[in-house]
Amino acid sequence: MRILTADEIRLVENLCFEKYSTEAELMLKAGTACFEKMTKEYDMKNKSVLVLCGNGKNAGDGFVIARLLYAHGTSAKIVLCDKEPSIPEPLMYFNEAKASGVEIAHISDTALDCDYIVDCIFGIGFHGEPRAPFDSVFKRVSQSRAKTISVDTPSGTDATTGAVCQNCVKADFTVAISTLKYCHILPPANAYCGKTVTVNIGIPEACYTGEYANTIEYEDVKALFKKRDKNSNKGTFGHQLNICGSYKMFGAAVIATEAALRSGAGLVKLTLPESAYPLAASHLTQPIFNPVLSNEAGTFSQNAIYGITENADWASSIVLGCGIGVNDDTKAVVEAVLKNAKAPIILDADGINCIKGRISILKEIKVPVVLTPHPGEMSGLISKQVAEIQENRIEISKNFAREMHVVLVLKGADTVVTDGYSVFVNTTGNPGMAMGGSGDMLSGMLGAFVAQGLSPFDAAKAAVYLHGLCGDMAAKSYGEKGMLVCDMTEQLGALMSNLESS
Repeated sequence: MRILTADEIRLVENLCFEKYSTEAELMLKAGTACFEKMTKEYDMKNKSVLVLCGNGKNAGDGFVIARLLYAHGTSAKIVLCDKEPSIPEPLMYFNEAKASGVEIAHISDTALDCDYIVDCIFGIGFHGEPRAPFDSVFKRVSQSRAKTISVDTPSGTDATTGAVCQNCVKADFTVAISTLKYCHILPPANAYCGKTVTVNIGIPEACYTGEYANTIEYEDVKALFKKRDKNSNKGTFGHQLNICGSYKMFGAAVIATEAALRSGAGLVKLTLPESAYPLAASHLTQPIFNPVLSNEAGTFSQNAIYGITENADWASSIVLGCGIGVNDDTKAVVEAVLKNAKAPIILDADGINCIKGRISILKEIKVPVVLTPHPGEMSGLISKQVAEIQENRIEISKNFAREMHVVLVLKGADTVVTDGYSVFVNTTGNPGMAMGGSGDMLSGMLGAFVAQGLSPFDAAKAAVYLHGLCGDMAAKSYGEKGMLVCDMTEQLGALMSNLESS
């Protein structure tokens, strides 16, 4: 599904008006589609509904919605938040709603004591802070106990940047018109959208002329995985080398390796410090173990570099960094692996932290690299504050990936995946996944998909989508607070089986 900025969707709509539809026709379609979607989501018959409308074109959708809600059997009322409409199209639908019997009120005379508020105050044009009287309107909506349904974007969110204003409307349900906007997937605005759905209002494909970001879709992921040939063997599905773990963080190696095995890698070899070997081996039986020299801290020793890199020709993919710690020894190990690798590398966690301050090394690597930082790790790589990264997740990710010639997976709610040119955003997952070990699982999955022959970019898209889906499945069984990473990895086997297509 496409994700557009405010300017991009305006261009699409203008092309539609020029060639295919009048603005009034599209407004009617938008209002009708939103009405259908909200009444499918909620039983609104015999309920009190206040449709709050501003001065712009978003209000026109609201007037259509109010008329249809009234005919549907709700106690619908249009509440003007400022002046009566003056733009021709909204004015036409305002008059139609009034003629059909919909009551008209002004916000100054209306208590927001109702079952539902339909937010049509602002659309994609909002940015900055609201002027009077909208500042007080936003505050009153925020204080209301009514369920709030926002049309296109919650009022107070910036459709392009994802910024929010003070007292921004916090929706329970948002109906995005035609496409998602960046406020639906970027923080902090994504937390104000509630459940978000899109409606198709009939804009022809020919109007979408740009290169847009997209969400990762199940059918696209499913198409990447083919049914296994009857004559396959363990070598058919790749050799994955995990260079992970330490005495204090052996669990990271265990999780990454379990995830790789559950994701279909043919052979998985776990190279880890000998100090962590007894601990990891007590949890794993299927991988090949390659314990190497450790230092006093229980992490990889520089003296183990040969024992680590000698597997370079064996591997089809390499997962590097989960739980290895950061010190002079591990920095030397990471650099040696990066320079000697013969297979694509997934660089995660401490592997990323080990190249902090010397990221130019990425340009010297001769194999594809996927980096999987969370915002804190990304901050260390590019010397920007986490808040700045979160405010500009798409552009920062895209620029970094293009400059460093890598695939970047910027983790978090709505994880961003980019090769520097195409951008995909993941919409699966939930806050219960915000725990230690979740990223190690993702890296193990990603490595397994590369080992089985997917391109690093496709593997990254598939891994983040399925990782989030595992999280959603675990949350259904255990709740977001009670779920563990092991609950997520247990979902992988059945999930992978369902993905195989004939």
